[in-house]
Amino acid sequence: MRILNLRSSLLRGLSAGTAVATLATGLAACGGNSDAAGKSDGEAPGTVTVGAHSNGAAKETALKVSEVKAISAELPKTVAKKGKLVIGVGALPTGSVPLNFVGDDQKTLTGAEPDFGRLVATVLGLKPEVKNLTWENLFVGIDSGKVDTAFSNVTDTEERKKKYEFATYRQDNLGFEVPKKSTWNFDGDYRNLAGKTVSVSRGTNQEKVLLEWKAKLKKEGKDLTVKYYPDNNSVYLALNSGKIDAHFGPNPSIAYHTTHTANTPNATRSAGKFSGAGTKLQGLIAATSKKDSGLAKPVSEAINYLIKNGQYAKWLAAWNLSNEAVSTSKVNPPGLPLDNS
Repeated sequence: MRILNLRSSLLRGLSAGTAVATLATGLAACGGNSDAAGKSDGEAPGTVTVGAHSNGAAKETALKVSEVKAISAELPKTVAKKGKLVIGVGALPTGSVPLNFVGDDQKTLTGAEPDFGRLVATVLGLKPEVKNLTWENLFVGIDSGKVDTAFSNVTDTEERKKKYEFATYRQDNLGFEVPKKSTWNFDGDYRNLAGKTVSVSRGTNQEKVLLEWKAKLKKEGKDLTVKYYPDNNSVYLALNSGKIDAHFGPNPSIAYHTTHTANTPNATRSAGKFSGAGTKLQGLIAATSKKDSGLAKPVSEAINYLIKNGQYAKWLAAWNLSNEAVSTSKVNPPGLPLDNS
């Protein structure tokens, strides 16, 4: 899953449209590469600060964490030798609050995803190097070896397992966002989408799910119109003007955006959730590495260390994502089925 939308207060005093536009400008200026947010130069050894530069989207929190040699000893030799973990984030062009976006310094890539990548890298005894890419180039980077692992809201799917290996770290839930005045609700039934116009991001798990629902409706003699927009600002302009009935995207960003717009003329609400892995399986978000790279196991063990020792819960709480916690990280568990059944 890729995330498109926007959970607390981001740019206080600005309208929702202005806030999104400001984010878009900042992240576009970020370019192809970016250091993750934090205070690395001023941090005491063994400290990772999460939520830095978040402009109110997170509670800045300093977490004590250091290398666990029993885990770092399992790293592939090529990664251990270079001493750094190249973390891919598919946030270009406009980013996705609260997961990945340009911070209040207008240059630093911040968000829950790059922050968690930094925590994992520290447990592995590696220096984190964050690369900010488009969603499509994120996977090109993994394929080419320029990116070691992605922390970018990537859904564990059986299709992706053909090329990648996973270490899970968060629940994957999709959701529908509609204007607050709308009376429409998904209610867990794709048939309620008949006659609607819904936006989604290209190349994402939610697009795959939506297009399969569209195909089912077509067989039933019903229509579902799917629209694509280049950025957050365009999505919300379309939603507010009535050009689309709903937006289908990752639940964290929808929860953030509905809270952020609650007291504005363009208030929105959630119209229902859906597991990113379909009706029979809870979807999972996972750190994504090249298949047979040997990274999934040590990354998963690093995540489980963070879960066991409390830094994981504090990271989620800082970004208001505690309701998406997993009890354990798993390597390549069952993911979104090939037939999405």
